[in-house]
Amino acid sequence: MTTHGESPSAELRAAFGEIDIYLFDQLLKGRFDRRPRLLDAGCGDGRNLVYFLRRGFNCHAVDRDAAAVSHARSLAAEFAPTLPPDQFQVAPLDQLPWADGSMDAVVCSAVLHFAEDEAHFGRMVTEMGRVLAPNGLLFARLASNIGIEPAVGAAGRRVRLPDGSDRFVVDERILVEWTARLGGRLADPIKTTNVQQMRCMTTWVVERVPSSSRRSAV
Repeated sequence: MTTHGESPSAELRAAFGEIDIYLFDQLLKGRFDRRPRLLDAGCGDGRNLVYFLRRGFNCHAVDRDAAAVSHARSLAAEFAPTLPPDQFQVAPLDQLPWADGSMDAVVCSAVLHFAEDEAHFGRMVTEMGRVLAPNGLLFARLASNIGIEPAVGAAGRRVRLPDGSDRFVVDERILVEWTARLGGRLADPIKTTNVQQMRCMTTWVVERVPSSSRRSAV
């Protein structure tokens, strides 16, 4: 037990909510130290927002589900009451209601694999790249075929995973190609968690490289 009478898990949950552990890893690595304008793209119930709201980040969120956005607004009202409610919007990820380069970081956890097809996936990633500022960070976790190729088949399409869910899956080639299209570089090597051959979830972290740096490297 802690000196305050709370269990370690309760103390961590109070500070971080139900944060994605791979996003927590990026926090520990300092990826968000100088990136205060944050967008949670596909925020769901806001589990990844709690820490950022409590720490004073300029948080934005979007989801197609109005109930999810309402819940995110409630979290903001509790932990960051000065944030305008209109920073939490109901919208699809391929039509983000924010200006070019307006975000320092975009978090997209367990959302991109709901793409209808390769074109839809591309539109969502392009939109997230559009709102990223120079030196911005894209953090995404999504389903892939990496490590379960014999059971799933080729990437770049919706498939039935061994766990019974239907997901759009990617592979390393797709993510590396999109890293280049976004004008970025991998902040970390692409990492994949294999859940007992039932599904694989891949962590993709991209840092946007300023165009001037890209030109000078040519």
